[in-house]
Amino acid sequence: MRCPRCAQPLIVLEIQHVEVDHCTTCGGVWLDGGELEVLLENASNRDALMATLVKSAGGKEKEIECPICDRKLEKVLYGTGDKILLDMCKQDHGIWFDKGELLAVIEMGEFAAHARIYEVIADIFGSTRS
Repeated sequence: MRCPRCAQPLIVLEIQHVEVDHCTTCGGVWLDGGELEVLLENASNRDALMATLVKSAGGKEKEIECPICDRKLEKVLYGTGDKILLDMCKQDHGIWFDKGELLAVIEMGEFAAHARIYEVIADIFGSTRS
């Protein structure tokens, strides 16, 4: 599979039984349909966060294509408060996260203190917390 941003090959990483496709060139991440829910499964607010995914005009961000079906990905907003603009396949093939976005999404989850998922994602993709 190739990166929808820079067309470089994606590498597969396994994070808590989820295969994450990662671009080592631009830092983006592809999650297949349903994998975000699995990563957030221990977050007490998972259902509320997933319900925040709403279609967006997308602004000036470049449109990209689904690495599975080659159709244009739909711009969606995610989260409460400071929303994150993500790219989601209309055919439910998955979601593209630009560099730092997956960690920001995980940080919105309400996990027990020292949740392993946050530590793993932060270790792999770098922490946004100071």
